[in-house]
Amino acid sequence: MLMDFDWTMALGSFVVAVVVGLTGMGGGALMTPMLVTFFGVSPLAAVSSDLVAAAVMKPVGSAVHYRRGTIHLPLVGWLCAGSVPAAFCGVLVARALGDGDDVQRVIQKAMGVALLLAAAGLIARGSMALADRAARRGAGERRTAAPGEPAAVAAPRVTVRPVPTVLVGAVGGLVVGITSVGSGSLIIVALLALYPTLKANQLVGTDLLQAVPLVFAAALGHLLFGDFHLEVTAALLVGSVPGVYLGSRISSRAPGGLIRRALAFVLVASALKMFGLGPEAMAWTLVGLAAAGAGAWPLLRRRHGLPALGFADRRARAPRPEPQAPAAAPAGRR
Repeated sequence: MLMDFDWTMALGSFVVAVVVGLTGMGGGALMTPMLVTFFGVSPLAAVSSDLVAAAVMKPVGSAVHYRRGTIHLPLVGWLCAGSVPAAFCGVLVARALGDGDDVQRVIQKAMGVALLLAAAGLIARGSMALADRAARRGAGERRTAAPGEPAAVAAPRVTVRPVPTVLVGAVGGLVVGITSVGSGSLIIVALLALYPTLKANQLVGTDLLQAVPLVFAAALGHLLFGDFHLEVTAALLVGSVPGVYLGSRISSRAPGGLIRRALAFVLVASALKMFGLGPEAMAWTLVGLAAAGAGAWPLLRRRHGLPALGFADRRARAPRPEPQAPAAAPAGRR
């Protein structure tokens, strides 16, 4: 039995699950393309097996955030009101398309579109984060308390918007049911647009918890009507459960901006593979995108009034030591 177990698949799922725990996104957006691209799993089987594994993986990460108090429970409720029924319906839509090669290609192309949307959302999120940082800097906001001020400031109040939140859940749930992509990559970006005052760790925690019933509904549909493979799911679980726990534990200290940029790059690479781009064309495309991104990011920072390089910004924000008065001369010495 151990000889048939795919340990390389388990290792790949571990790496992906660490990213999920760190950022709340990348589960289906990375796991499903990994299964299709590197392990030759059919798209429908990859979606089914990934969703069943996610039904076990997501609660592990959300439990860590729940203990830390980084979950907005009212938002979770409204998101689930739209996402849970839509996810089950998404499975029925995928199944209604049939089982032939044409259906597999349709699902593969749908995954590619969802991956590109997720990458675009991450890029937009990074730009919004820069604008927010520039606004705080212009207002003179400090990250640390001044002498005499309280050590912590209460988080801004979040006013829940039920109708848009339910719609976000419904659209995200439908996409997840068909492609397994979107429970983190798409919904968390939509949450950021609707609720920009949510802290990063609240976004991650809220998204991970709302994804639990969402992926349960989608997983149930795929168990009943999909192409579930037990051996694939077992390998995913062996790697993803410890991976998502580790990523959730260190999420508060992770360099979120760097992870978002790396994740966007991987999402684009996965999307190009889903569209059937050849290895040479994909390599040159990714090199061009990496070069364009490396040149555009400093320009975007300068446009918002920030230093072109991030480490220069961190050095400028670092607190400077207060000058010390010279020591008084000992009494009796002239």
